[in-house]
Amino acid sequence: MRIRGLLAFLMVLCLLLPVSALGEESDTSWAKEYLPAVRNPLPIEVVPYDELPPVIEGQHHYLMLCVDTWEVKKRPEGAPMPVDEQGRRRDRYGNTDGIVLVTLDTRAKRIMLTSFIREELVQRPDGKIGRINRIYNDYGPEALCRTISEHIGVRIEKYILFGFSQVKDIVDYLGGVDVYLNSSEIAYLHRYRVPYNSVVSVDGKYDLYRTGTAPEGMYHITRSSSVYYMRIRKAGGGGDFMRTQRVRNVLSALADKCRNIAWEDVQALVNTIMENNNTSNINLDEMMQAAGYAYGLRDCTIEELRIPPNNAVRPITYAGMETEEVNWPMCRVAMDDYLQSSFLVMDDEDE
Repeated sequence: MRIRGLLAFLMVLCLLLPVSALGEESDTSWAKEYLPAVRNPLPIEVVPYDELPPVIEGQHHYLMLCVDTWEVKKRPEGAPMPVDEQGRRRDRYGNTDGIVLVTLDTRAKRIMLTSFIREELVQRPDGKIGRINRIYNDYGPEALCRTISEHIGVRIEKYILFGFSQVKDIVDYLGGVDVYLNSSEIAYLHRYRVPYNSVVSVDGKYDLYRTGTAPEGMYHITRSSSVYYMRIRKAGGGGDFMRTQRVRNVLSALADKCRNIAWEDVQALVNTIMENNNTSNINLDEMMQAAGYAYGLRDCTIEELRIPPNNAVRPITYAGMETEEVNWPMCRVAMDDYLQSSFLVMDDEDE
């Protein structure tokens, strides 16, 4: 998933425990089917919003978004798609290159993160096909909630959106993170001219502001460098999927720091998040309620699903863009299995 910043760690909902990996995927024949690289995508099958099933009892969904800009211009409610004088689309409000759905399951005692890759193709509100990360800029956050809901078969209503500077402020509020840097990442951050004393080896011997010939190892990252690190895509291989992994590294590091967080500190963190977001339809009372759910689940291990899984995505060049075609029915099955397995496990334990 290409992410220029972000993610679910921004919310106290995601700051409680480390992330666990998912199991292996099944049939990969669809993803490996040969098709021309440059072509029109296949039609996309969605579930109309008014036909979506009700939210599973005990599950609470929150959509976390981050746009790809430092200074975020808030999108006015009801604003039309931004265009220039020639009627061509413009990125006026930023693209949501970070999209994570946080699910708190208070009945089956689970915390789940579902991440979405930025280049996956979806059916836009106008019925045409385009990238998911452009929906917010063109149609607004409610439209993005609706679009994701119709594609994964889960009704999503609550969202909160951040920009890079707000991500930086929240990471710094929590004291920064310690992550392992390989030689490619070290060289990249040095070339990026990270601020003084913002990427320092945990033993204090190396500051990447001064040198790019530091050894691999654990580094403490603060300020804008936390965002620079999460944006790395072309260093060290792995492309967008490694970019997603770096975001997870930050999430896991922050989660470890917050494992034993006191309720009073949770309340202070919620206030910080409410002060450092661009737009949201979650009010303070609802945020505190969500934090209460998460606090009650703090002994759980955070689980993660990526949409699309490897067996439901294949590259395509469409409208002059290298992007990703997705088998959305397969994604809905994966999502349903992911959410419904809560109750299979719980029922087995009850018996």
